[in-house]
Amino acid sequence: MARKPTMRTEFVLFDIVYEDGSQRSNRKVDASLLGGLDGDEPALTSIMDQDRAISEKSGVPPLKITSIKRSGKK
Repeated sequence: MARKPTMRTEFVLFDIVYEDGSQRSNRKVDASLLGGLDGDEPALTSIMDQDRAISEKSGVPPLKITSIKRSGKK
């Protein structure tokens, strides 16, 4: 019996630079959040949410994000 195709989630990868100069590469953001009039602005909110969740688990306060850009762009 054939299986139903699963819905495929597409991601866009971002490079993040924090206030202390550290960088995190290839942070995933759901592609459905991006585009439209806001462009990549919703990615910042999504990444901040990811950082908040990570900081809650690790007990280390999140760093302030200085800049974000799509991975692979110069």
